[in-house]
Amino acid sequence: MFDLSTRRLYLCVPHREDMASFLPAALRGGVDVVQLREKLLSDETRRATGRLMTAICRDHDVPFIMNDSPELALQVGADGVHVGQEDVGVEHCRAVLGVDALVGLSTHANDEFNAALAQPATYFSAGPIVATPTKAGRPGTGVEYALRCQARSDRPVFVTGGVDATTIDDLVARGLRHFVVVRAICDAENPEAAARAIRGALEQALSAVPVQPAQ
Repeated sequence: MFDLSTRRLYLCVPHREDMASFLPAALRGGVDVVQLREKLLSDETRRATGRLMTAICRDHDVPFIMNDSPELALQVGADGVHVGQEDVGVEHCRAVLGVDALVGLSTHANDEFNAALAQPATYFSAGPIVATPTKAGRPGTGVEYALRCQARSDRPVFVTGGVDATTIDDLVARGLRHFVVVRAICDAENPEAAARAIRGALEQALSAVPVQPAQ
């Protein structure tokens, strides 16, 4: 099973006709977790795209995660599934995919995160910290919410909303460590360069974080 504690840059991408060229470019740029986030197209299309993405991610030693459906994740050979508050439960995902699968759970409020901590998820997401078109109608939670989640969690917490090369240094300085990117890479004319810029800003910001003395 992949250790997500060392993974920093998580790309959520919808179905694309150019996936065979887009995804390798994003991975070369430094993306180290990938999710197919596609809610509108048929299962047949999602399976075909998921199988392609599984193969590409495997070639780059990067975990690939399907959105919403553990059954589809199993069918395409994905490393796991990500579910939201209104989707099937984490326990069901474990029943379908097994104890070694990556299972992510979205949270947007304190009560949701409190409940999430008791579930056998591999990781959580927190946000969106600012309102974003990819989460239409959902207000921003603010950075403080993500920081509270991270402080209480024994598992990685990936921050969503407004992450790009211009914002990630401040987010790292405030204490966040794991980030989800959508538009900054998916909408880029050059996805490899966009991913590389975000990754470079992230690594530079992390290098400036003071090393904590051993206890």
